[in-house]
Amino acid sequence: MPDARLDAAVTLPGEDFSRVALTAAAVSLLRKLWDQHGPLMFHQSGGCCDGSSPMCFPAGEFVTGDSDVLLGRFEISDGGPGTSAESGAMPLDFWMSREQFNYWSHTHLTVDVVQGRGSGFSVEAPEGKRFLIRSALMDWPV
Repeated sequence: MPDARLDAAVTLPGEDFSRVALTAAAVSLLRKLWDQHGPLMFHQSGGCCDGSSPMCFPAGEFVTGDSDVLLGRFEISDGGPGTSAESGAMPLDFWMSREQFNYWSHTHLTVDVVQGRGSGFSVEAPEGKRFLIRSALMDWPV
């Protein structure tokens, strides 16, 4: 049975479908990282090596601008007692460089987590895990 996933809220004007989701394993790790680092964000830059992996940063640490696209916004529940999120929900934006979005505009992205070290810049690296993208071609016109 496939992992349950959390779809992001739609953020692109004129669209009515989510472009990005999180697996249950990614949500679980994000809750832990939120407790350690506070509010978080993702940025997918493209490029080679770890640049093609989604990077997770404390919210606002990676400055976004006109060269980036906000693909989705997640509201992650705090997971119940024992977490530090006081509001009961943890907002998390998923950004992608506009150039990369031009290449991936026909795909749905799912952020998953696997064992192994990715980039030292992404907050999950010390956990011995890394986020990765699983993509699927969308079957509707974009």
